[in-house]
Amino acid sequence: MEPISHFFYSHRLKLQFWDWGSEGKPPLVLVHGGLDHARNWDWVARELCRDYHVYAIDLRGHGNSQHAPGASYTLAEHILDLAALIDVIGEEQVDLIGHSLGGAIVLAYAGIFPERVRKLVSIEGLGPPPNLPLHDPASKRLRRWIQKVRELEKREPRSYESLEAAVQRMKEANPHLRDDVARNLTLHGTNWNSDGSLVWKFDNFIRAFSPVGYNREEAEEIFSQITCPILLFWGTESWSKDPEKDGRTSCLQNYRLIMVPEAGHWVHHDQLEQFLDGTKAFLSGEN
Repeated sequence: MEPISHFFYSHRLKLQFWDWGSEGKPPLVLVHGGLDHARNWDWVARELCRDYHVYAIDLRGHGNSQHAPGASYTLAEHILDLAALIDVIGEEQVDLIGHSLGGAIVLAYAGIFPERVRKLVSIEGLGPPPNLPLHDPASKRLRRWIQKVRELEKREPRSYESLEAAVQRMKEANPHLRDDVARNLTLHGTNWNSDGSLVWKFDNFIRAFSPVGYNREEAEEIFSQITCPILLFWGTESWSKDPEKDGRTSCLQNYRLIMVPEAGHWVHHDQLEQFLDGTKAFLSGEN
């Protein structure tokens, strides 16, 4: 099964979402992570669309969605875009699944609009661990951001001489990927240049994390307002550490954490069956 491509508008940007069908079934929205795209959910969506009407969004600056003038890619703007899509879907409540940045987006949306979310799954989406530079004092964050933007203004996005070269780069980023998964992710995540080389679709300016886009205290206050059940997934081989040990789950009221062996940051790719089993049981069960 292949999804249908649709576009909608948010904040004067033309954004894409993929509709996997199953009219009349409960709506489920999938939100990808940074430097990714909606078709990274293909294997998840094909399974879950049996029981849900599945939608997968290309975040602004990602996939086939429009790049934001001025590189406006804060968490608040991504939440705005998700809110716009959910209004387009038009149902009173939805289920949400997000990965990484997408996991933070769905958690924040559920804290801001708790009445609109029935259940929520977040894969490594509780925001950056406390030891990362994103939590530095404001003066350091702003200086680093200005330097990064100035560097990006002088830099051309990296190109790859062939599809195979781009696929290899995808596998370097996640050694767990099967060859067919890496190829599919690359095909949907690249554009062809006139000389036959390929470039990633995402806006290169996404790499300059906003110095005001994430505040841990504010994020925890928002997350504390979530009323729906939450299922968290974490890979034991991920660069992002156990969120219970560093306190990032302390603000959540009703959650369960599944630690997944032999999985890195992309749990839904690295251990697909375990992710699907846990997610389907959670979404269909009482808790």
